[in-house]
Amino acid sequence: MSSDFETYEQDFGTITAEVTNKIGKIPKLSGEEKTQLVLNVDKQLEEVRELLEQMDLEVREIPIQSRAMYNSRLKSYKQEVEKLEKDFKRSRIAYSDEVRNELLGDDAISSESQLIKLREERAHLLDNTERLERSSRRLEAGYQIAVETVERNGRQPGEEFSHPDRHAEKVRSRIIQNRILVFVLGGIILLTIILAIYLNLRSH
Repeated sequence: MSSDFETYEQDFGTITAEVTNKIGKIPKLSGEEKTQLVLNVDKQLEEVRELLEQMDLEVREIPIQSRAMYNSRLKSYKQEVEKLEKDFKRSRIAYSDEVRNELLGDDAISSESQLIKLREERAHLLDNTERLERSSRRLEAGYQIAVETVERNGRQPGEEFSHPDRHAEKVRSRIIQNRILVFVLGGIILLTIILAIYLNLRSH
């Protein structure tokens, strides 16, 4: 059984090497030539996935005492294919500088700079949103503590405010403000994504 596995490994190595080489060429092409190469790579990736399935079946037939080693190898091959698929996806929408300038002319540099700026702004907004969400979680934890303190003191939130009562209300107010800000930032991020897609489609 292990000999069959190793045969599949050899086929896997040959095809993935070809796929890697072709993926690197895709951004340098355009038109029908690019389409044909994309279809060819897609077909080869399907063959690779079938090889993984065959290797998986072979591993199940290998004696338990030897199976761990083959499982480890199979896992690394699956990770390699996942990376190839991601690279392939990126290559399909990517163009080399030479091809981009040929397709877009003088607008290429301007459109590219706009897209880069939008990506930077989106990353900045996402960072701010994550900080707000972390702050909200901390505030919610603080609010829960404040409420528990009020309850231990024998009052219900809303009765004449002691210091813990006022603190709990302030925290609750901050939580609401943070949630509103997260919602607003989410809307802005969505708009920047839509604008980036629009610019990308217009430039192509």
